[in-house]
Amino acid sequence: RTQDPNIKSVMLYQLSYQVFFSNEGANIKRLIYKPNPFLFIFLFFCCLNSYVFKNQFIRLFMIIILIGYMGSGKSTIGQKLSNINGFDFIDLDSFIEKKEVTTVSELFKSKGEIYFRKIESQYLKEVLQFNNNTVLALGGGTPCYGANMETILNHTNVKSVYLKASIPQLVERLEKEKSKRPLIAHLKSSEALVEFIGKHLFERSIFYNQSHVIISVDNKTIDDIVDAIVMELF
Repeated sequence: RTQDPNIKSVMLYQLSYQVFFSNEGANIKRLIYKPNPFLFIFLFFCCLNSYVFKNQFIRLFMIIILIGYMGSGKSTIGQKLSNINGFDFIDLDSFIEKKEVTTVSELFKSKGEIYFRKIESQYLKEVLQFNNNTVLALGGGTPCYGANMETILNHTNVKSVYLKASIPQLVERLEKEKSKRPLIAHLKSSEALVEFIGKHLFERSIFYNQSHVIISVDNKTIDDIVDAIVMELF
């Protein structure tokens, strides 16, 4: 029964070595090396819970951006989608009107499109910076000016959805509301409207098609479109 701590350490090491590598240590070795199914199950559920938590965390701070030509139903679909998910809804044009205390039409008339596109980019960044759990409906031209589409694609937890409508579908919808749309209010005939929309879609499709998700809206109800978006994003 030595009191020397160094001798005690050596004796303890020797004893441990003999126990582990002797027959008496067989059970210990089997316990260490034998696969434990309960351990694997535990680790599996830990990984699963981590994955679910990560996805729920992302959804908690998700911003869904609806992109598409005017008349594609962004505002109507956005309001319905936000109600289903319990998100806030923001229409960027309406947001700008509140900030500028005037209408988009008046801004186009009084200060021109260049001014409007400049503040549009500023307000887009403001909405993305200070809002989460939000459905944001953009103006038809928003993704196509400046670095707006780049801002959308590079922003954390943003999912962009292009509501794709055909030219005949858009003409049918916009024919009835030309006076409310400053970009097409001057067009006098259906033929002029078809030509205008066709030219615009050709120019803008390169931006629209960069969206994370593309949903065709032709001949679909609002509920059908919302269901398709939910299936893609959730």
